[in-house]
Amino acid sequence: MNKNSRLVVILLSLIIIISAFFRAYNIKSLPPGLYPDEAMNGNNALEALSTGNWKVFYPENNGREALFINIQAMSIKIFGNEPWALRVVSAIFGILTVLGVYFLAKELFSKLRTTHYGLQTEEKIPLNQKIALLSAFLIATSFWHINFSRIGFRAIMAPFFLTWSLYFLLKGLRNQKWLLYGAISGLVYGLGMHSYIAYRATPLLILIIFGMWFFKHKESRKAALKAFIVFVIFSFLAFAPLGYHFLKNPADFMGRTSQVSVFSSEAPLKNLALNTIKTFGMFGIVGDYNWRHNYSGRPELFWPVGFIFLIGIFFSLKRIFKKPLK
Repeated sequence: MNKNSRLVVILLSLIIIISAFFRAYNIKSLPPGLYPDEAMNGNNALEALSTGNWKVFYPENNGREALFINIQAMSIKIFGNEPWALRVVSAIFGILTVLGVYFLAKELFSKLRTTHYGLQTEEKIPLNQKIALLSAFLIATSFWHINFSRIGFRAIMAPFFLTWSLYFLLKGLRNQKWLLYGAISGLVYGLGMHSYIAYRATPLLILIIFGMWFFKHKESRKAALKAFIVFVIFSFLAFAPLGYHFLKNPADFMGRTSQVSVFSSEAPLKNLALNTIKTFGMFGIVGDYNWRHNYSGRPELFWPVGFIFLIGIFFSLKRIFKKPLK
């Protein structure tokens, strides 16, 4: 390991330590008490421990995928029946997500390994690693991510599984290790279906990634198609237990979705437009007003970061539509 590699390891370790501090420090007391949803998770976790009936879906409280609750049950078994035992699971997923963001960003910008005018040098940290370190630091210090890493909600698992599955997928595509990484990323992605209801929208992202690869890499389309097939197969294998439950109990699949769906409202198109505007606006203008999730109305991104975010979106779209991948 050269000097620069050691420096990267040191910086990444410091970022992980920072993320762990913000997510785990005084977790026994902050936030105080348990929210009703957390308490219901705890009840189901205790039920699983006492009966030995480890479910794939718990129908109470509008229905919840069971993976997170079952892990919370194991945490209770290890640490005892304490409120913080429910929340430490979220903290662990949050910390591992910070690490995943580093590797994903490093992979996304893998072509930017050069440092000065396209010349590779051993004297400086490659640009893609600098971007990855900055990305990990920003998620490590993100108020929203810290907040949900300290609450015992299963939603914290969704960015974890999506981040790591995309990392393995993109790494496999770049290194042309289609089958190995297709299987790993598929398994990780499929497990994400056991996390949170919003994760069900992510297949569109996967289709976009493979679609762009097919369009811009004609020489490897057949191999990439094999990778896609392997990815889908292993995703379904990981999803299968929950999918089987939904086949037998379709109401569990549609129950919560029908309650929160914009298409269940009296003016679905109007509400869809408003929700889309609010979702984009939450990054830099107005965020969630629920004090459980946020300082009321505070944007998700600190304004300098939000500004850089917009610049990044602009250049990303410009690259996608005007500059084919090489």
